[in-house]
Amino acid sequence: MKAKLKELRDKKVEDLRREVIEKQKHLFDLRSQAVTEKLEDPTQIGKTRKEIARIKTLLREREIAEAKTAQAAAATTTTTTK
Repeated sequence: MKAKLKELRDKKVEDLRREVIEKQKHLFDLRSQAVTEKLEDPTQIGKTRKEIARIKTLLREREIAEAKTAQAAAATTTTTTK
């Protein structure tokens, strides 16, 4: 699992967003299969949900980090201009 997480951390934000959309579509397909009772591996639904959560967590971490750097940059520019 750590190898998969490392691969996700190396990806760009656009790629992660694209992958979230892809996983959500896959989850929809799995749920449709579950309703029609043609799902071979029922654990795939939970695994896919967890993968989506991991990717969204990484996106949120990056969003917070960007906000902090922007806030720090804004603070340094306002203190240097005074």
